[in-house]
Amino acid sequence: MTAEIISGKEIAKQISEELKQEVRRLKYEHQMVPGLATVLLGDDPASQVYVNSKVKMCESLGIRSSRYDLPSETNEATLLELVARLNKDFQVHGILVQLPLPEHIDESKVLMTIDPGKDVDGFHPVNVGKLMIGEPDFLPCTPHGIQQLLVRSGVEIEGADVVVVGRSNIVGKPVANILLQKKPGANATVTICHTRTRDMAAHTRRADILIVAAGKPKAINADMVKDGAVVIDVGVHRIGKTAEGKSILCGDVDFESVKEKARAITPVPGGVGPMTIVMLMTNTIKAAKMAAGLV
Repeated sequence: MTAEIISGKEIAKQISEELKQEVRRLKYEHQMVPGLATVLLGDDPASQVYVNSKVKMCESLGIRSSRYDLPSETNEATLLELVARLNKDFQVHGILVQLPLPEHIDESKVLMTIDPGKDVDGFHPVNVGKLMIGEPDFLPCTPHGIQQLLVRSGVEIEGADVVVVGRSNIVGKPVANILLQKKPGANATVTICHTRTRDMAAHTRRADILIVAAGKPKAINADMVKDGAVVIDVGVHRIGKTAEGKSILCGDVDFESVKEKARAITPVPGGVGPMTIVMLMTNTIKAAKMAAGLV
């Protein structure tokens, strides 16, 4: 058995078409254009790529994009002042401060300063709390993207045994919360494994759905996966270069061995990655509708 490939690229394309129609509707029925402001400190190549792709996606969907590129030595007060200004700008519905920030900036202070109604990343404690009680305004982008990959691939989540490897605030904890809610596309039984879990393989081997955000290349191999499981690989690692100088990427899952055992699996690249950006756009459009009293 070779696993079906769950293509985040294809599913993100479907959602993008739906969002395009929604942006057009808002423009013509309500004379409103959703707006996203991105803030980037420094010239980290990976962060530049992420921000560029977000700006490009905004343009393709008809979302207004404002980009603020600041030098890495920008002080905390200046950054907080910019965020406060964006909070008051009625044309900006979503604010994204690209992480990680330079060491001299208090990341949590910056995230706390963003208006929760414009926190399209879903990182503000108010939005984290709303997710916890099952009444979210915004779902964090990567976890929401994972849920959409499962739902739109026809994977049965209700009643499933879901194991999440990783307990980060960005992926592990929120995706576990999303999938255990008493709602459509959820209602799973969820276990979280982490670096202090005893006999992790005993947990991963019973998973109907295995979500891996371990932060370690090829941390999960075929021996750790149940026959017929659905495997979602969140990791992205550069492990070398081809003869042509292109980066060789891998995930947190040993794709080649696991694809022969799983029922379905996400590739790296082209799996979870494209979903994160499209869910950011989803949140930006929702923030605009919330600001206009349409939801």
